[in-house]
Amino acid sequence: MKIAIIGATGNAGSRIAAEALQRGHSVTGIARSADPAKTPAGVELRQGDATQPEQLAALIRDHDVVVSSAKFSTLKAPTLLQAVKSAGVKRLLVVGGAASLETAPGVTLLDSPDFPAQYKVEAVPGKQFLDDLRTETAVDWTFLSPPAMFAPGERTGKFRVGQNQLMADAQGKSHISMEDYAIALLDEIEQPKHLKQRFTVAY
Repeated sequence: MKIAIIGATGNAGSRIAAEALQRGHSVTGIARSADPAKTPAGVELRQGDATQPEQLAALIRDHDVVVSSAKFSTLKAPTLLQAVKSAGVKRLLVVGGAASLETAPGVTLLDSPDFPAQYKVEAVPGKQFLDDLRTETAVDWTFLSPPAMFAPGERTGKFRVGQNQLMADAQGKSHISMEDYAIALLDEIEQPKHLKQRFTVAY
């Protein structure tokens, strides 16, 4: 497949690109600063501003799938959806956040009193992004939320899949490596199981 990744030079985006390439897909990386040193060899880099729908549509046209790993404080869902529809791309996957996951029925991690204020800059627009996606019917979107701890690490291929609840291991740690998260996202691209849904993965 031809996969376009917005934010391909970032931590998550570059690992998603690497996983896609390893599986034999064609990858186009879209970033404001097209620095080849920040992406795996084999990515076709295109420089552009994803917040400009017409510019983004031109960059992603003729792709089978678009993956967005852009910051929610920068790229809003209506802007992204406008570009995806204009380009005629049917499938959109979004690198989500953990803050909108539930810690109890109807209670999100973002709602918890000890949620760090400095993370709200990204977490609040991230929840709004998901809310906006949930009203979208024309595009086959998927929002993949990582657990609380999401960082570069080991590619093990072993993790659990959930839906809307924050998951933790037996020690109470909610975590996954970006490498294993990339496996889950590519699995979803190749064999869609969560169309127009949010899901999550964790150890």
